[in-house]
Amino acid sequence: MIRIILIASFVSCIGISCTKNAVTGRNQLHLLPESELQTEAKSQYATFLSQNKVVSKTVSKDAEMVSRVGSRIATAITNYYNSQGKGDVIKGYQWEFNLVDSKEINAWCMPGGKVVVYTGLLPVTQNEAALAVVMGHEIAHAIAQHGNERMSQELIAQGIGVAGGVLTSGNPQVSNIFNQVYAPSAEVGVLLPNSRKQELEADHYGLIFAALAGYNPNEAITFWQRMANASSGAGQPPEFLSTHPSDATRIEKVKEFAQEAMKYYKPMNR
Repeated sequence: MIRIILIASFVSCIGISCTKNAVTGRNQLHLLPESELQTEAKSQYATFLSQNKVVSKTVSKDAEMVSRVGSRIATAITNYYNSQGKGDVIKGYQWEFNLVDSKEINAWCMPGGKVVVYTGLLPVTQNEAALAVVMGHEIAHAIAQHGNERMSQELIAQGIGVAGGVLTSGNPQVSNIFNQVYAPSAEVGVLLPNSRKQELEADHYGLIFAALAGYNPNEAITFWQRMANASSGAGQPPEFLSTHPSDATRIEKVKEFAQEAMKYYKPMNR
């Protein structure tokens, strides 16, 4: 399957379906309008929140922290890309940040800025800056449109709903692939994995986003070390690491990214 996806991606990027990502500068296969993904995400996000225990921001300092960190990153990203003449990067985004009561060591961001952090992640992050590292990473996946890329590759591989480079709307198989990519529901059994390239991009730009928001990107180094320890001490890795191999090589790359991100870092006034 991996070989088929890679070949399909290469062939499609010769045609009109390949676009240059405004954040990463990399050519990506995009068959789905981002606006459609945002609409689907809004619906799935609302359903997920209705079926899970959302921690109230008015009674929980942790939930308030998630909201605060997310809002600062969102504001920083908005200001930065507007200043670069790239406001379309976050076109249609209606940010939401919620803490959900779950033992899972996990967080995710759907198209349009729909973010969830699980309470099980907080004992590993341990502080606000590390939480910003994680949220920046997940937000980077969304802004770099990695999900769109993975969905497009899977659509090509399965030969679903594509005619002349245009995706057929209302296809239930497409909705199923959406759930496999973003997994807003606990009923989804298998996630389509991020590629190594996508993971490194999320590490890279996620640290820049955290730094722009006033969080020290060097916190990422000790955080990923804690995540590696959490993985090695369990029977299976945390969900957050299921497609995110945390090894010595990755930590070394994070050190490089943190050094670059320090150029964007201005400590916030508390």
